[in-house]
Parts: sequence; C-alpha cells; structure tokens
Amino acid sequence: MPFSADELSRYQRHLSLSGFGPEAQAALKRGSVLVIGAGGLGCPALLYLTAAGVGRITIIDADTVDVSNLQRQVLYTTADTGLPKAKAAAARLLALNPLLDITPLVARFTRDNALALVAAHDVVLDGSDNFSTRYLVNDACVLANRPLVYGAIQGFEGQASVFNFNHGPTYRCLFPEPPALGTVPNCAEAGVLGVLPGLIGTIQATEAIKLLTGLGEPLSGRLLLWNSLTMTSRTLRFSADSASRAITELPPDGYGETCAVPSAAEASTNPDELSADELRARLSSVQLIDVREDWERALGAIQPSAHAPLGTLETDTARAALASLDPQRPTVVYCAGGVRSLKALPVLRARHGFTSALSLHGGYKAWSAQPSV
Repeated sequence: MPFSADELSRYQRHLSLSGFGPEAQAALKRGSVLVIGAGGLGCPALLYLTAAGVGRITIIDADTVDVSNLQRQVLYTTADTGLPKAKAAAARLLALNPLLDITPLVARFTRDNALALVAAHDVVLDGSDNFSTRYLVNDACVLANRPLVYGAIQGFEGQASVFNFNHGPTYRCLFPEPPALGTVPNCAEAGVLGVLPGLIGTIQATEAIKLLTGLGEPLSGRLLLWNSLTMTSRTLRFSADSASRAITELPPDGYGETCAVPSAAEASTNPDELSADELRARLSSVQLIDVREDWERALGAIQPSAHAPLGTLETDTARAALASLDPQRPTVVYCAGGVRSLKALPVLRARHGFTSALSLHGGYKAWSAQPSV
C-alpha cells in the first residue's frame, strides 16, 4: 500500500522503527477499530490510534460532554460542554490527523446495532463504564469473531486484557455473569484518579495496534492489574472456558445494570425502592435522609433532609445527625445514583430503627433530572 508524502512525513518514526516499518504502518492504514465509549478510557485510546494512523475509526457514544468529565477525558475542553462526545471527539481527532476516516455515532451501543458494528471492524476497543455494555460487547465479539481490547478503572486501580483473540479466552471466562444489581458502586459514585484512564486507555491503544499489525504478544489469557498509588503492576493468567462460548444470539432482555440515570417516572421492581415521581407525590408525608458526602450535598440536595454519609452510619455521629427524625415515620433515603442508599437501608433499620425506610431509585440524579412542578 503506497504512502502519500504527508503520510511518509507524519509516520516517519514508525517507518524507521526496526520491527515495525512500512509493513506494520500499511496494516494500520488498512485497519479499522470500533471504539465504544469516548470517555475516560476512550479519549486516550482514540488519541493514540489516530496519531498512529489507523485508517478507519468509528466512535459510538450517546453522552454529551459535562464539566465533570474534564478531569480525565482529555479530548475535550470547557467549550465542548453540552456537545455530543462522539462528534466533539471526532472533530478533535481529525484536527490531529486529517488523513483518516473517523465516523462519530451519537447513539448507545445496543442489542440492535451491536453485531453489525462489531462485524464491520477488525478490532473492538471497549471504553464503556458499565457491566451491561461490557457483556454485550463481549458476546457480540464472540458471535462476530472479533478480538476485544478490554479496560476498566475504579478509584486508583485499573485493568486491561484482550479477549476472543484467535478463539482464546473471553470476558466471560473471567466474569461468567454480570454482578447483581446494586452490588457494585455506581460509575460516578466510585470516583477515579484523573490520570488512571490515561494509563489504561493507552495500554488499550497499544494492544489494538499490536492486533492490527500482528506484532508482539497480545494480552490474551492475561489480565494486567495496575495500581497507581504504588506504581506497581501484576499479571494474572487465566484459561479459556468452553462455556463462555455457548452464545447463539444476543439476549432480547439485555444485560441488567447500566450507568444510565433512571427517569423520574421509571419504576423499580425492588420493593425497597420508590421512584422520583412517587417521592414527589408523597413528599409532604415522608422524612428524608441524605447519605452522600459533604461535597456532593453542596452541589444540591432535596430539602429538608437529614445528612448522614453512608460511611458514618455505624457511628455516634450518625445517631446525632438523625436525632431529629422519627424512626417510626415513613422515611426515604437517597444518594447520587441509588446504590449507596440501598446499602444504607439495612444499617438504618437495624441500628437506628427506621423500619419503614425506602431508597430513592436513581438517587438525586433521577430527582433533579425532572424539574418540580
């Protein structure tokens, strides 16, 4: 595949790299990558895939840029706030390398589009931040026989691997089934060190480049674990499980938990929860407990509400904070997204006597998504 004068100038460090050279650069030019999610992981991965010269890149993300993203999503600026991430990312990437075919899709990666998108690309890079999408991506890659570059981050730690490479281990070999709803921190609530997705996303880009060029040894059958506080890493080896390939179609009922914020009217099947609309209807007859941290409450709260962060509920500090409430009165507990408030219920019931306490489904985000009328 011949290179233009612009390409020869742009990629000269690759072309002169022993063991890489024109052959590998031509493979990148012919190659295509589907990047799912233009967030913390997707941003650094996209930057390096674009700079490296991957010929065709598709970005799928339904979200818009929020100022809270800018701490780690380095493709965007303050001026991009409110713009679709996929389009803002594509514009920035084409400014970096206008020689490529970069397609932004402002949409969610769903059962309806998964197989077609995956099959149309050589490599899939998963930058999603929720379990439902990860399992959907994995299953689509198995069905379409495409390698999957995986990354995940939380707090100060990250991990990366390559799944379904040459019929090797899949995501389900490590994690056979999605975790139960409410057993893992909400994507926003858990927090993440801003530089960590840059590290893991760059590793993902490296693995994608290796897959496209055939160079090196992919992270297939190996899970790389990275701790940014100790600046140490370790690699766990795992084997393929034939049961992980017992997939004939994508399930019509989806994969459960996502990071999408429930609408104010969305009902929950959990008897320990009520929706934001139900709370509005009963607001005058219930008392409220906010189990978020101080800084979260400073951004907004449902008033009036007592404040006792989840981590303090086993202490005398919480007892003092809840002293003005009547444990026998109907009580609604809320956090940012509805995960911590569910965890608070057993403690509030057993230790503080709030036997009729319920959790706000979707948390303060669901409540604030629909203005009061």
